[in-house]
Amino acid sequence: MRTEQLSFDLRVAGTEEELADAREVRASAYGHHVPELLESMRRPDPADRLPGTVVLLARDCDTGLPIGTARITTNAHRPLQLERGYELPLALKGWHLAEITRLAVAPSGDDKLVKRALMKACYLVCLSMQVHKMVIGARSAALIRGYRSIGFECLTAETGPVELAHAGGLPHHILAFDVTSAERVWHSISHPLYAWMVRTFHPNINVSPIPIYEPTGASSRSPNTL
Repeated sequence: MRTEQLSFDLRVAGTEEELADAREVRASAYGHHVPELLESMRRPDPADRLPGTVVLLARDCDTGLPIGTARITTNAHRPLQLERGYELPLALKGWHLAEITRLAVAPSGDDKLVKRALMKACYLVCLSMQVHKMVIGARSAALIRGYRSIGFECLTAETGPVELAHAGGLPHHILAFDVTSAERVWHSISHPLYAWMVRTFHPNINVSPIPIYEPTGASSRSPNTL
């Protein structure tokens, strides 16, 4: 396994100051595309402090400025936020799931690399919490292509996008990613990101400590394939 240093540190946001920095990144990123969301993204979000939730924060090593963030929320204690506007397919019901929301990169950050590191951190967090599948909403065709390129499957490709209340009521496509089989699949197809995601140690990415939550209502049946 090789080691690679990044120009930013990626950690779990554990203080109110760090959560405020995460919100500032959200505001600058989302507000750039949807100006009416800018002020709401700056306000404290109770969802950041819910049990089963992890907020990630990337900070530039040279300037110390926050440049990226993502939030991971599991269904261990309550339904996922997207379930307020979307009926989960049968293949996902009864499993320990995690929803990725508020993924954002500041205009000053290296969008591609920071986003890739955030996805790796989300993957590591979900592994540590024994999550079966990750789900995420995406608005643009470019984002959907990006997620599909690393193994996400679009669940709404045929039915069309759904409006998500926690995303300003904007229409999103829903995608899912099998955490438990990802390494095997990446290896079997010689995925170009396999070595970076699995065989590279990034000292700058540290997602511990992660709280372990017991999934509620999880089934003991064998995993289904979407």
